[in-house]
Formats: sequence, C-alpha cells, structure tokens
Amino acid sequence: MKPSLQLKLSQHLTLTPQLQQSIKLLQLSTLELNQEIERFLLENPMLEREEGDGSEFAPPPPAPGSTTAATDRGNEASDSREGGDTRSEGESAAGLDEGMDWSSVGNGSPSNRDDDDVDYQEFQAAGISLRDHLDLQVALSPLSDRDRALVRFIIEALDDDGYLHQTLEDLLELLPAELEIDLDELTIALRHVQNLEPAGIGARTPQECLSLQLRAQPPSPDRNLALEIVDRHLELLAERNFAKLKRLTGCDDDALRAAQALIGRLDPHPGSQHSAEETRYVLPDVVVRKVRNRWTVSLNPEAMPRLRINQLYASILQQHRGQGGGLTGQLQEARWLIKNVQQRFDTILRVSQAIVDQQRQFFDHGDVAMRPLTLREIADQLELHESTVSRVTTQKYMATPRGVFELKYFFGSHVSTDTGGAASSTAIRALIRQLVEAEDRKKPLSDARIADLLGQQGIVVARRTIAKYRESLNIPPVSLRKTL
Repeated sequence: MKPSLQLKLSQHLTLTPQLQQSIKLLQLSTLELNQEIERFLLENPMLEREEGDGSEFAPPPPAPGSTTAATDRGNEASDSREGGDTRSEGESAAGLDEGMDWSSVGNGSPSNRDDDDVDYQEFQAAGISLRDHLDLQVALSPLSDRDRALVRFIIEALDDDGYLHQTLEDLLELLPAELEIDLDELTIALRHVQNLEPAGIGARTPQECLSLQLRAQPPSPDRNLALEIVDRHLELLAERNFAKLKRLTGCDDDALRAAQALIGRLDPHPGSQHSAEETRYVLPDVVVRKVRNRWTVSLNPEAMPRLRINQLYASILQQHRGQGGGLTGQLQEARWLIKNVQQRFDTILRVSQAIVDQQRQFFDHGDVAMRPLTLREIADQLELHESTVSRVTTQKYMATPRGVFELKYFFGSHVSTDTGGAASSTAIRALIRQLVEAEDRKKPLSDARIADLLGQQGIVVARRTIAKYRESLNIPPVSLRKTL
C-alpha cells in the first residue's frame, strides 16, 4: 500500500490533575479527608493549618434536641477517662495510704518513669477480656494444679460469647497422651468452668446456657417452671405455643407469663459483656436548624479543615523567582488542594440544602412524612451530574433535631397510591412500625393484615413487600410476637 497522510478530527475528555483531585476529595468521608490532608501536610511544606485548627480531634457538635448512641458512648468514655485522671492525681487526698510506694505496685520494682510519660487514659480504656476474667477466678479457686490447668485449657477453647463448640472428645485428642487424662477429668473441669461467673459460661448450646443461668438463681416457683420449660419445652416457647405449654406443664396464664418474663431476662451470650466493642464516632458534615420557620443548613465548622499557604515559604519563593525548583509546583498543588476542599464543602452544602427543602415535611412530622426522592431530582435541580450527587451523599452525615442521618437516608424507592401519588419506603416502614406497636399482643397483625390496613389508607403494598420492610426493621414475624 502507498503511504499517505490523513487528517482526523476527534473529541475526548481529559481529566486534569486538579479535576481528578476534586473528584477524589468529594467522595471521601470526613475521616478519610482528614487523613488525606495530613498526608499533604507531611509532603508539602507550602501547606499548613491555620492556628487553633484541631478539626481532626474535635468531637461532634451536639445536634439540636438529639443525641446519638455514638455521641453518648463518647461522652461516657470521656467522663470515665476524666474521672480516672482525677482519681490518679488525688488518691492521697481521698484517704489512701500515703506511705505506700505506689511506683513498685504491679512490677515489684520502683519505676524511674516520670508521671508525664505515663498514659493513664490508655490504662483506663483497656478492658478485661473474658479469658482474663475467668483466669482470675480460677487462680482464687481451691483446685489442684492439674485441675486448674485443665480448667484453663477449656477456657482457651471458649469463643467470645462463652460457648464451647468443640466436643470434649475432640479436646481430649489435643492433650498429650503421656498426661493420662481421661474423659471424666475433662468433664469435671468443664463443670468447674460452668460454675464461674458470668453464669452460662461453658455451655455447648443456647439451651444449656439458659439452663445454667437459671440453676444459678435461688429456687422459686417461677424459676422452677422456667427451668422446666428451658430443659424440656424450649421449642414450644419459641413457637409461642402457649396452649400446649400450659397443658404439658399444668400451669396457668400468670405463672407462664412470669416464667416467660424470667427467661426473657436471661443473656444467651454471657461472654459478650467482656468482648472489645469498637466505638464508631460520626462527625456530621452539616447541621440543620429551623430559623424563622424555615429549615436551613450550615456547614459544621468542626468538620472543615482550615488550610492556608505557608507565608514564610511563599515570600521566600517570591523573592527568588525562577529559582524555586520543586517549591513552585508544591505551591500550585497547595492552592489546588485549598480550592478543592472549599469546593467540596460548597457542593455538600448545596446538595444538603436541596435535600432539606425537598424533605421539609420529614423535619416537621417525622418518618411518616418522608416523600420519595431520587438522586436525579437533586441533580436536575442543582444542574449537577447524578454521579456527583451520589458521591456527595455517600458517607456524609447531617445533624438534625431528629438525629444524625447519612444523606443517603433521604433517598429511597417509592410505592404508588390509589390517588395516583407515591409514598416513600421510609414512610411505609414508619407506618408498619406504628401498626405493630399499637397491635394487640394476643392477636398480632399478620403481613397480609398490615397490607390490608395500608390499603385502606390508599397505599397499595404487596404482602411480600411488607415482609421485606418488616425484616429490615428487625420486627419478628407474627408467630414470634404473640404473647399471653
């Protein structure tokens, strides 16, 4: 073929580094944003925080008229740490022995560390594990060394809930043959474990766990009946077959009701109270308040990192123009970052205000007034791309008088009504919860009956949809909601 020259015109979109950074920052959560900014601060000397900016360490601001579980746990942890520090500094004033050498407690030798080097909050926050809690009891028990070793061997085989899922035969095979340990010794060791606190430890089934807890209580008519039900008729109780339970046990309604209440107070996971639970804190990006009968959104100042250009380096670079080398590029990157961070929060504020305007009935009346809303509606209203709204509403939180919600919470599917309108799935869930809370516990509402009641209100919902929404609300089925 003969070589020839051709002209071809085409269009393509090129993402500049600045645009790529803007998209990346937009989809980050507040915690991830602070981590990304810390990385920039370490790598770029032209960038610095404004004085007094401690946004990454600041606690979430209290939402007007609302508290969250994470905030409550954070306040309790803060109070306990502050109380622990106060006691550490003032124990001698509280009447403790001032002549005791506290530096030698715990390690048998004086400590040369200064008080400032000791992180008392770390010791205060450290909790005792289930195995440590059981080992302390074993150490104080009047057992022989051999029995104590077998008890600790079984303790090591327990899971975090305190259950023993391996059979004693399987555990026996793990022991060295030269120890000459038989199954009876291992069974006795298991009995010792089951006598430890909390009650129910060392059980192999949930039924045995409940039975151990009941046996640890003082004898009473309610306890004896509850023990009989747990040992022999637990499946009937789970099925709410009260008529057959009364016939087999020979009890009346009041006795069965008291026994059921006693069983309901037992803990099927006795070891969970010693498990390490990680507390997750939520720092809201925006705060919603009602100002002059209008719901308005403002940025949370504690969530906004305040950045600026390092004036010292910038002035040196200006005095030596053309000789800055890599500092010139770092100055430009710092300006890009400051601009993109500000643009990120401006976009979050615009989207949040649009959501609040669309869902103002929710803020006035609650979940039952939530209207159907899609990402496309907000995108068209703000002239943004739908993917941009999706990035903004992911892992971004809004503090409101009704609680702290992720922005995604205000979007959802919808169900048609008889009048030609639509009801949001959130509102339908709220109606289902209201119907279940107001039902007669002796004759609870079935899914089909709930669908009929919603149909009387003009909301057409299939029975399987009711079942799906009910399960998402952690509401048990009708057979498990029935009571005496």
